[in-house]
Amino acid sequence: MVTKDKTELPDSTELEKSKAHIIVEIIEYMANSVVMKTIIKKSSGNISVMSFDSGEGLTEKTSPFDTFVQIIEGKAEIVIDNRPHLLDSGQGIIIPAHSMNFIKPNGRFKMISTIIKSGYE
Repeated sequence: MVTKDKTELPDSTELEKSKAHIIVEIIEYMANSVVMKTIIKKSSGNISVMSFDSGEGLTEKTSPFDTFVQIIEGKAEIVIDNRPHLLDSGQGIIIPAHSMNFIKPNGRFKMISTIIKSGYE
């Protein structure tokens, strides 16, 4: 599996508040890269949108927080505690806190990641 460091877009591209956005259009694919744009970042959690070029994924990790992942374009394989879950556009899954997980490359795709930190204090 080929993995790259995430590229985060500069804060100047932050989404305008109180305005509707087409989320799948706010981030583009970059060749041989995983790109991440933070939509909201608070001490209680954050929401990010990510694009993955073909062959790109994220290495195995754990998080102390529950994470909700929703595919907004394409499809992706999300592996949680060695169990693969193939998600199509429009589908989402909750990755439980402290679970080993990774994103396996499966063509180009975009997703939203929501991490909720409150309730873990």
